[in-house]
Amino acid sequence: MQPNVETTAVSDARRNYLRPHEIFVLVLTSILFFWPALHAGFVFDDWILLLEQPMIHATDGLRRIWCTAEGPDYYPVTWTVCWLQYRFWGAWPMGYHLVNFALHALNVVVLAYALKRLEIPGAFFAALVFAVHPVNVATVAWISEQKNILAMLFFLLTGLAYLRFEHKGRWRWYAVSLGCFLVSLLAKPAAAMWPILLLGLAWWIRGKVTLRDVWRSIPFLSLSIITGMLAIWFQGVRVLGGQPARTDGFFSRLACASWAVWFYLYKALLPMRLCVIYPRWEIDPFNPVVYLPLALLVMIVAYFWHYRRTWGRQVLAGAGYFVVMLFPVLGFFDQGFYRYSFVADQWQYLPIIGVIALVVGGATHLLATERLGFSRKTAWIAGAIVVVFLGILSWNQTRLYVDDETLWRDTVAKNPTAWLAQYNLGIALANRGQLDGAIAAYNEALRYKPDDIETLNNLGGAYGMKGDLDRARVQFMKVLALNPGNSSGHANLGMVWFNQGHLAQAVDQFQTALRIEPQPIPIRLTLGIALGRMNRIAESKAVFEDVLRLDPSNQFATLALSQLPRQTAVPPRSK
Repeated sequence: MQPNVETTAVSDARRNYLRPHEIFVLVLTSILFFWPALHAGFVFDDWILLLEQPMIHATDGLRRIWCTAEGPDYYPVTWTVCWLQYRFWGAWPMGYHLVNFALHALNVVVLAYALKRLEIPGAFFAALVFAVHPVNVATVAWISEQKNILAMLFFLLTGLAYLRFEHKGRWRWYAVSLGCFLVSLLAKPAAAMWPILLLGLAWWIRGKVTLRDVWRSIPFLSLSIITGMLAIWFQGVRVLGGQPARTDGFFSRLACASWAVWFYLYKALLPMRLCVIYPRWEIDPFNPVVYLPLALLVMIVAYFWHYRRTWGRQVLAGAGYFVVMLFPVLGFFDQGFYRYSFVADQWQYLPIIGVIALVVGGATHLLATERLGFSRKTAWIAGAIVVVFLGILSWNQTRLYVDDETLWRDTVAKNPTAWLAQYNLGIALANRGQLDGAIAAYNEALRYKPDDIETLNNLGGAYGMKGDLDRARVQFMKVLALNPGNSSGHANLGMVWFNQGHLAQAVDQFQTALRIEPQPIPIRLTLGIALGRMNRIAESKAVFEDVLRLDPSNQFATLALSQLPRQTAVPPRSK
């Protein structure tokens, strides 16, 4: 009996779809092992990026998000989602974590479907591994990395729509793919390498790349270039302030990039001792040894390329995807985080798919080989053990994100030279009133970065809160010695002089700070008080009136104005 062609086609199509129980397992697994993050607070830069961004709070925020350069990065899709969430959650962290959970679970389901469409062996299990992989904790448990999850969702939809275009030949699916790609880039340009992957996809499907494929990639490439240039500008101007994060040359960066590839592969295969800030490597470009990882990488690629028509094809596809997707974060383009480390777990959220698909696909193929003698049941048990093991690691890693103190204590334990971790630990301890611990942490940060102005300012503030005004003054004077134009240093030094009763010096520092940039209202109020005590009534009145223009409901300024003596006529000076 001849098989029914139509029935066979329907059966093949069904294999590419997920069954309801598979979707349930994927969603449940995606959430279960990240559960501790649901009760976590805001950590690292969550406050700065979400709750201290004026455009997130403003009623005209959507216009400012899309039409201005106000944000630290031009991620209008991400900022729009944050703007909407702020209307629902305000400063309630659980709401933002719930959205991260939901988006990550959705990514896992879409990824499973995409891998099935590509006929990757063990697609469902590969998605399960991705769902619980400990490296992904840095994205799922960290609220401000929601941009990563959004970018991946629309990146996956880009690929699925393009596959439909390849299959159906209908240009509306090409347009959908291009639209999804643009949304992904505007969430975060992590998917900027898709035009290269598109050519790789054509090679995977047809075994070759044609001129037609190149032409089809050009619109995607144009979007990548435009958004990539925007990202580079924002990082250089808005984040780095025109100062480079790295001063090393091309060959040093090339060697560092190869180190990073091996580092990410190691963490993907053995996700132990994960850290928010890894040690920053020091690479001597004149030492030939530093290029050994690069040479090894080139030799391995050449070896697999030799076997590209047989088993090497799958390895090249998975490893090629991994390296290509990592390229934007391998150090050739400057960004702010390079001041602290050259690698970060959250940068691997999209690239790690290649390693997982390659390893799981290869293992599935081997276990299915009859001569190995593994039953289907044994394979499922082995897979379940791997998922549970990775899930336990993720659970433990997620618990570190419960608050800033826990996160930074873990970081400094794994990387004591991370001055930013010591600095942030100091802030967390100071906020809890543990001033001695904060002072110790700030001093450790200064041990590795003695010229950091923010750390010196905070250390002086901690001494001031303890009542040790002499030591506080020393720190603020160090700030001004490093940067005479630092307005916070002038304001802080003014507070020390004020509290020590040196009103003239205090007024001079406050006024200097205000000339450099606007100061918070408490500084202005203290200036007004100091001027009043010096009997400079007109100037004091002007300061309090200025405060009321900024904050009409400020009761302290209103009371101070009412208690100022009336200004008497000043007699003319004799000639």
